[in-house]
Amino acid sequence: MALIVQKYGGTSVGSIERIEAVAAKVAAVRDRGDQVVVVVSAMSGETNRLIALAQEISEFPSSREMDVLLSTGEQVTIALLSMALHKLGCPARSYTGGQVRILTDSAFSKARILDIDGAPVQADLDAGKVVVVAGFQGVNEAGNITTLGRGGSDTTAVAMAAALKADECQIFTDVDGVYTTDPRVEPKARKLDKITFEEMLEMASLGSKVLQIRAVEFAGKYNVPLRVLSSFEEGDGTLITFEEDDMEQAKISGIAFSRDEAKLTILGVPDQPGVAYSILGPVSGANIEVDMIVQNIAKDETTDFTFTVHRNDYHKALELLHETAEVVGAREVIGTENIVKISLVGVGMRSHAGIASKMFETLAQEGINIQMISTSEIKISVVVDQKYLELGVRALHDAFELSAPVS
Repeated sequence: MALIVQKYGGTSVGSIERIEAVAAKVAAVRDRGDQVVVVVSAMSGETNRLIALAQEISEFPSSREMDVLLSTGEQVTIALLSMALHKLGCPARSYTGGQVRILTDSAFSKARILDIDGAPVQADLDAGKVVVVAGFQGVNEAGNITTLGRGGSDTTAVAMAAALKADECQIFTDVDGVYTTDPRVEPKARKLDKITFEEMLEMASLGSKVLQIRAVEFAGKYNVPLRVLSSFEEGDGTLITFEEDDMEQAKISGIAFSRDEAKLTILGVPDQPGVAYSILGPVSGANIEVDMIVQNIAKDETTDFTFTVHRNDYHKALELLHETAEVVGAREVIGTENIVKISLVGVGMRSHAGIASKMFETLAQEGINIQMISTSEIKISVVVDQKYLELGVRALHDAFELSAPVS
């Protein structure tokens, strides 16, 4: 007997028909003798509907009350799914995050899980019931409802799997696994049978939206085997696990990209100790996350300092940089939102030389100019003009033969 945690997202439970289809899937797993915990999101569109209602009342509603409001979406789904399971003759019991006692900190709208009391859930499983848990939510020490942020149901599922020492955590989505890149950009993209936690973390942080990055971090920390599957078609999906000797050892596992990039440069800054902090300190203080950084020192003892931020933070960062330029005596501030980031990801890079040069050569042959470069042990990222995104991804996908099955 295995203990399986399954998570179904909003599109998977977007209608009564879809909820009944999920119930049939879950009942089949229980009928074969396995224990099942199901974590569900709100029905598709429901969270946005609730947010719109709140904004009709207040432009800046209380974050505590927003969490109370938004948590109701999942509560509807767990009740309906439990009813659908009962209809099939499958005993089931629904739990809100508070009833499970998913204990979180008090950061409303983006709370982090601190602890889970798995005993009541385990007791129901041992009694032969399917347990249906509301994703995306928990409670703090004071008993206030909290939510985990967009995509938080993935994190709930992985946390439940860790607490219950589940054999596998299955994330059902509208895609049938993790691909070498986005099939909408490169139709020849190939589904991966396996990928390591490290690679999936990089893919998630670099723009792949298959899984919430916190869920992957949680799964890696507690060694929870994670599988991405389709809610709408049969298949084995993609298993996310630790690197093993017999795992596919391709040099590159995938190509991630992000359209949400912006680049800022402060020119002619006096080159002296503390210059990087004087530039990035105010940006960090405004809670703006900086990604790639390049510093060039000129012969006249000044430096040009370039960095990237999320496009949503561009105008605020530009404003701060103009203020900094006046303080430090810089010559000029320039910026652009017309950039994208393309990244090669693969644990195989550790043992294969020449990946970077092949990447740069491939882009050069397509006439694509590289504006910035960042590397780590398992990834190489470049910033290029946004008009070259699809061309760059396709060229790299072909150059590294990612369409071909791994032998």
